[in-house]
Order: sequence, then structure tokens, then C-alpha cells
Amino acid sequence: MNTGTADSVVAKKSDLPSERAMARRRRWRYLADSGAAWMVRLGGGGVVIALALIFVYLFSEVVPMLRGASVEMKNDFGAPLAADAGQSLLALERYNELGIRHTPDGRLMYFDLADGRLLREVQLEIPAGVEVVGMAASEPRTRQVVFGLSDGTAIVVEHEIRLEFEGDQRRVVPDPGFPLGSQPLRVDDQGRALVTPNFLTGEIEVKRRAWTLPRPSREPISHLQLTANLWSLIGASDNGDLLYWDISDPNQAVLRDQARAVGEGGSITELKMLNGTFSWVVGTSQGRLSQWFLVRDESVGAGDNIFEMARVRDFKQHPGAITAIAPEYTRKGFAAVDDAGGLGLHYGTSARTLYLRQVHDRALRSVGISPVDDLLIVEDVDGRIIRFAVDNPHPEVSLKALWGKVWYEGRQDPEYVWQASSGADSFEPKYSMVPLTIGTLKAALFAMLFAMPLAIAGAIYTAYFMAPKLRGYVKPTIEVMEALPTVILGFLAGLWLAPFLENHIPAVFSVLVGLPLAFLGTAYGYSRLPKSLRRAIPAGWEAVFLIPVIVALVWGLVSLSPLIEIWFFDGSMRQWFTDIGITYDQRNALVVGIAMGFAIIPTIFSIAEDAVFTVPRHLTQGSLALGATPWQTVTRVVLLTASPGIFSAVMIGFGRAVGETMIVLMATGNSPVVNFNIFEGMRTLSANIAVELPETAVHSTHYRILFLAGLVLFAVTFFVNTLAELVRQRLRARYSSL
Repeated sequence: MNTGTADSVVAKKSDLPSERAMARRRRWRYLADSGAAWMVRLGGGGVVIALALIFVYLFSEVVPMLRGASVEMKNDFGAPLAADAGQSLLALERYNELGIRHTPDGRLMYFDLADGRLLREVQLEIPAGVEVVGMAASEPRTRQVVFGLSDGTAIVVEHEIRLEFEGDQRRVVPDPGFPLGSQPLRVDDQGRALVTPNFLTGEIEVKRRAWTLPRPSREPISHLQLTANLWSLIGASDNGDLLYWDISDPNQAVLRDQARAVGEGGSITELKMLNGTFSWVVGTSQGRLSQWFLVRDESVGAGDNIFEMARVRDFKQHPGAITAIAPEYTRKGFAAVDDAGGLGLHYGTSARTLYLRQVHDRALRSVGISPVDDLLIVEDVDGRIIRFAVDNPHPEVSLKALWGKVWYEGRQDPEYVWQASSGADSFEPKYSMVPLTIGTLKAALFAMLFAMPLAIAGAIYTAYFMAPKLRGYVKPTIEVMEALPTVILGFLAGLWLAPFLENHIPAVFSVLVGLPLAFLGTAYGYSRLPKSLRRAIPAGWEAVFLIPVIVALVWGLVSLSPLIEIWFFDGSMRQWFTDIGITYDQRNALVVGIAMGFAIIPTIFSIAEDAVFTVPRHLTQGSLALGATPWQTVTRVVLLTASPGIFSAVMIGFGRAVGETMIVLMATGNSPVVNFNIFEGMRTLSANIAVELPETAVHSTHYRILFLAGLVLFAVTFFVNTLAELVRQRLRARYSSL
């Protein structure tokens, strides 16, 4: 007996692992725990590093836009045949190999930019005893200069070039032309005529016409600039006034406006049209520069097309009197020089002075800029030419242009506008980020207004009131909705939902009011049923009986929608909106709210339902045991305990809505408007990137601004998620004692 017992004890002892085996297991467990801990740390650290690298990359693409221009002196040399002391006109060709100089004694000279060597000289056919009394350059892209002569004639010169190739070597060759002939062209005895070429016949035909302009006084006119459409003439008088003539009908030319452009004791020294001839820059003897353009006169009728001059913006003051202005060929920028040796690079739309320094110890009297904006030349009073390399790739961008109201050409007032491209070369890009940011918040707001009540209320009911078996069907079904591709939701929203809502607008408002009333009515009717019938329905299955109510009510209200329009809105609710001043677009925020709401409901529902379901049972059971009703338990115990999880669900849903692309791309109309009208569309940051990034030039201003849009989107989502986590931690700490 004792032997058997001892044997069994020995057998039992032999089943236990040895001390060595136990130590080995503890060692492996420690290694596994340590490895798991390090994997979690590495994974979390990798996520942080990835986010940091994304931010650094986006920021690296954005930073170059915020830098100013850099100007570097390359060389200087004496101007060819610079014996005259008058002011010449300078120009450059696009390959930056040749410079062109138009002199006051009637010569056109091409010279090498490397050493100033004269390559070709053209002497204009000026009659004996006649002198050049003025020179004027047309819009830079035409490459034309007019020489006005003292006998009332003029010669138009075109400083063209041509390319010649010897093997693989390219050579830029001067090729000047005379589009209206090399002989002086009769303008008018008093030099007041408008000369226009007619190209309809295939040959150059010149029609000479002259009109007399009304003058406010006999003050001499020192500068004249004509818009490209030949409708407006801008002049500057010697006393510092700007004059605007409406010459759309030259036989009845009207002096529309007169404005003071300089301060006390100053005068206008230069007047030049910017690219497109919609706006002009005024330079003064006090070194000030200002941009002007025409705006509609609000004091007259809207259909009269009466304009007045508006001083739009001012630039940094130069150290000396402005002597010359050279507009850029393809942008709204310009270079200006002064009599103190100062050189400035300015840009109209962004109101930026990108470069302003004294580059010479003598007065500068002429400036020319390259057609590709990377080179400029200046001439001083001694006839010496200085060449500068320019790096100015992104002058259109400033904090004000991106986030403030900007007064664009052709607009009545400063506005927030996004319009990145156009078919015209004279187009003024409009890069305001405000419409895109507002559009993003607008889309997210209406999506959350639709999704948040449904998702949270559904999560509370599913987790707390619904029968376990029914919950086993409902929760997976809603979570599967998250697997639906958003492109499908956007497709359905744009092609089916938007037209449907447009044709049944009254049904939308009827459903919003009718469903809650129907739920209350159904609940009241259910409460009046006999107890035997109510007890026959298992607890937690009551919501099933709402399904036919919802289907019948929605179908009935949609069927009544045309009748409601006839009874209350004269047959068309959309027209009624228009009559009361509300814009209705077919693809609008209402469509986006519904479609995107369906996309984010599963996210909010799943997280919120888990938060409610995991509330400790002893809390709810204790509340019920103390006499609280189920509804009181939900509102005063369950929601408080689950509030960190519910808040996280809402914030994650909001982040998902902010970053959504395909639904807003296909269902909004992509109109960059600044409002929160639920019946108008919008353009979001993500949709704008998806639409425009494939078509923009790499490293262009437009390209980098799209990266800025991505950076703003990244910052918004990062801020929202960080705030959500902070609030969640505080809520968890506050209600952890429950």
C-alpha cells in the first residue's frame, strides 16, 4: 500500500517539467514579450517617422514658393555706339544670347550679351532734317517698337531673330523687320492719329484715321498707353494726373475718369501696361510704384458698361525716381529702375516686391527683360549695359495671395478665387486656398450632419437595446458597408442621386419631418397594443417593425413630391428657390452629405458601438437595480462611460470626410465657391489635387501650390486627430472611476 502510494507520488513528480525546462520557458517567454514590445515600438516609431517624412517632403515642395527673387550680376560693357545721351529702349530674345537696343537717333542694334560686340545695326530711313521725337514699345510679345518722327510720321520696327544650324550647333541670327514698311508712315500733322493694320486681304493695308480727344485742360500729356482691344486709352499729364478715355467709339471719345497718381510735388515719370494690357503700372519721381486698372462704375446702371480707374495696390518705394519699367512677357510682373541705381522686381497679383537693391552707383535709364524671365539688362546714364541673371520662379505666391482677398483684373472688388488656368496667355492665375479649404470643411460638415446622428443613435441602440441575435446580423452588415468602393458611391451620387433629388426636392424636407413623426406615431401605437401582443414580440426585436414604416413613408412622400410642388411652389421648387435668391445646383452639398454620409457611417458606427457595448455590465445592472429606467441608464451611465470612444469615432469619421476624394470629385460639380449653401457645390482640397495634379507642369507654381493643398490637408487631419486623442484621454481620465 505504501509502496503504491510512493510510486504514484513519484509518477506525479515526473510529469512536472524540470527546473531547467522551467527556466528555459521563462527565458523564451521573456524574449517573446521583449520582441513583441520592440515590434510595437518599432511599428509606432515607423508610423511617426513616415508621417514626419511625408510632412518634410510636402514642406520641401512648398518652401521654394515663399522665397524672393535672386539677382546676380554677370558682366557689364559699353553699349554699342552709345554716343547719344538719350534714353534707349532695350529688349532681349528668348535664347538670351542677343540684346536689342533702340536708340533715340533712329537705330536698331543687335549686340552680343557676352561681350557687347555689335552684331548688326539697322539705320532707319529718316528723311533729312527730321528727328526722332519719341519711341514706344507695344506689348512685349509683339516685339515691336514705334519711332515717332518730328514731321508727323512714324516707323514700326520688329526686332525679330531667326535660328540657323551648322551641324548640331545653333546660331541666333538678327532678323529685323518692318511690318508696315521701312518708309516713314504718315500719321497726322499733330501726331494724334490711330493707325491700324488690316490683314483681311492677305496684304498689309494701312487705314489712316484721326480723332480729337477731349481734354480737361491744356496740360501736356507725357505718356499714353492703349489697351489691346482698342477700347481704352490711358494717359498721364505733366501735373501727375491719370486720364482715362473711352474710345470704344472713337468718333464719340469720352473722358471717363481723371485721378491723382502722385503725392504733393511729384510727377509721373513712367507708365506701362502689364501683360494683357488690362492693368498698368505708374512710376513717379518720388520712387513710388502703383498698379491700376478699370472697374465698373457702380453709380450707373449695370448694363451701361461705364468704367472708372481704381488704384489697386502699391509696391515698395525705390530710392530714386523711376526711370524705366519693363513688363514681363507672360506674367503680371515687371522690372523697374531708378535714377539712384536701384533695380526692383515686382509682381502685380501677389503685391510682392521680390527684389529691390541699389545695383549701380550711377543712374539707370533703361531696362529690358528676357521673354523667359531669367535674364535682364540695364543701361546707365553713361551708356554702359549691365547683365543680370535672375531666378524668380514663383512670384505669383504670397501669404496674402493664398489666404487673403485679392483684387484681380476685371473684378469689381477683392475676392477669394481659385482659377489656376485658362486658354489665354494674358490670364492672371488665381491661387486662393480659401475656397478649397472652405469647400473641404463644407463637405465634411454636411456629411457629419447626416452620418453622425444615424451612426451614434444606431450604435447605442444596437449595443444596448437590440437582441443579441439581431445584433449579430446588423453589426456585420453595417461594417461590410465600409468595404464599398467610394468611387461607386460617387458614381451613384453623381448620376442617380443628384438628378433624383433635383426632381424630388420637396420629398427631402418631407422625409426629414415625416420620419421622426412616423417613429413617434409608431411608438405610440405600439404602446397602445394589448400586453399579450407586445409580450409576443421578443425584447430587442421591436425595431424590425419600423422597416415597413420607413419604406412606406419614403415611397409615399416621394410619390407626393410633384403634388407638393404644384400646391405650394407653383410647380417647381427649384424655380422657387431661384426666385427668392437661393442658388440650386444639381450637384450640391446635399448630395455630397448623403453620399459621403453613407461612406463614413460604418466607421463611426463600428467604433461607437464597440465603445457602448464594452461598458462594464456592473454599471448598467447597478443603475437598473437602483430603479433607473433603461433610458436613464443609457443617458446617465452608458454614454458618459463610452464618451471617449464615441468622441474618437466622431473625430475619425470627420478625418475620413475631410480626406475623401472620389465622392466629392464626382458629386460636387467642383465649383470653388466660398459659402455654406447646402444647395450649391464646392471644390475640396483632395478633389482639386486629383483633378489638377496630372495636368500641371512639374515644379511650376501651380504644381507646388497643389503640394501646399496636400500639406494643408495633412495639417488639418493631423490637428483633428491630435485634438481627438487629447479630448479622449481627458474623457477617459474623468470617467474612469465609474
